[in-house]
Amino acid sequence: MSRDHLIIVGAGMAGLCAAVEASAAGAKVIVLEKQAELGGSSLLSGCFMAFAETDFQKKLGIEDTTESLMEDFLAVGQYKNKRTLIEAYGKHQLATYNWLVEQDVQFQTCQAVSGHSNPRGHTIIPSQAIGQLRANAEANGVIIKTNAPVVRLVKNNEQVVGVVYEENGEQIELTTDYGVLLTAGGFSQSEELLAQFAPQLANTVRLGGAGNKGDGIKLAASAGAWLEDFTYLKGTYGFHPTSTNDKKRQAHTFYKGGIIVNELGKRFVNESISYKLLGDAALQQPNCRTYQVWDQTIMDKGVANDALYDFDLLYREGLIESFDTIEQLAEKAGLPVDVLQQTISTYNSDVKKGQDTAFGRTSLTHKFGTPTAIETAPFYIMDTATAMLATYAGVQVDEHTHVLNPFGEPIEGLYAAGEMVGGFHGAGYMTGSSLGKAAIFGRIAARTAIQAKKQEVLK
Repeated sequence: MSRDHLIIVGAGMAGLCAAVEASAAGAKVIVLEKQAELGGSSLLSGCFMAFAETDFQKKLGIEDTTESLMEDFLAVGQYKNKRTLIEAYGKHQLATYNWLVEQDVQFQTCQAVSGHSNPRGHTIIPSQAIGQLRANAEANGVIIKTNAPVVRLVKNNEQVVGVVYEENGEQIELTTDYGVLLTAGGFSQSEELLAQFAPQLANTVRLGGAGNKGDGIKLAASAGAWLEDFTYLKGTYGFHPTSTNDKKRQAHTFYKGGIIVNELGKRFVNESISYKLLGDAALQQPNCRTYQVWDQTIMDKGVANDALYDFDLLYREGLIESFDTIEQLAEKAGLPVDVLQQTISTYNSDVKKGQDTAFGRTSLTHKFGTPTAIETAPFYIMDTATAMLATYAGVQVDEHTHVLNPFGEPIEGLYAAGEMVGGFHGAGYMTGSSLGKAAIFGRIAARTAIQAKKQEVLK
């Protein structure tokens, strides 16, 4: 194979968006995927993509701005985010949404989700999106190889000029004049790296793409990449403890008005904050045991076929239980009856007064929605855990996706996008930003690599 191919390592949302973007611009592209199937963690996501000012929002009468989206990113990230990355997201987000529509990625709904001031969680069917992007890439001549893990980068002095990958038991060296784009995911399936970088997450349910062992981060580090955001690693709250990748059962009743209690029957957090921060708080409770509790009013707000809000599905599967009284609910769950009754009574009284005296909750999620009292039978409960689903820390990049060394200088010929990149989320996480940034920065990376090749030719 000639050196005229852009090499993309990883075939999730970021890698496939980059492949379609680059190939549509006339570049030859080869994608190397470690697993037998494409998609990685993108297939296991909550299905949301964060976009503002879209035609979907306008059809629903939702008024929104890019500026509001960017401010929400920064606020949820506690202003620890790299502002240049947030600004790049804002600059390209609407064009990327429209581009995805043009690629026949199907958007299903748009609703309020964690961290947003407005309903801007645009939902996709991940398998449909990944399948369509693959089809579009292959129609453009992109070569996609599966079961082809990259084991080394090839360098010429300090420049990355290719990779070594395995195929059918052989190691094959592939060089390029375009550079290498790493979109290889995080390390949620690496107990070694989790123990090293996130020992506080030991008591989490382990989920995430099977191939997410940190390979891309290790490859970048071998070329001198600087790493960031590991101190902000967090789990994701809202999963039933029996969840697996094949049966990922999650409910966010707290963003519809439910409360969260520990095994002592007490609230311990403002339920409207990011579910990453909820996960931190839950892991600090006795025995890490927590429960979502809500009533029929909130149950009726469920959304069928939604990854986070299909409450009826979990009820039918027996993961959510219902009771005529709070007393019955507490007794069945093994919670102190008097304490739970007092917790709910105090919460209801505060809601009606418009002031949460315990934790200052004033909304359903971030700045959106108004809490309601939990008083309409039947009452519901779900045993809820924190899961290690994705790791939003890793390689340091600039807004053009150049991988940077410890001195903030680009490593020539090396780019990165998607989950393996640090700097974007800061100290919190906003729903829809993972798939959103994967698509946006995947496309940016493709254009950056193509531009670098053109400049090299002109020299």
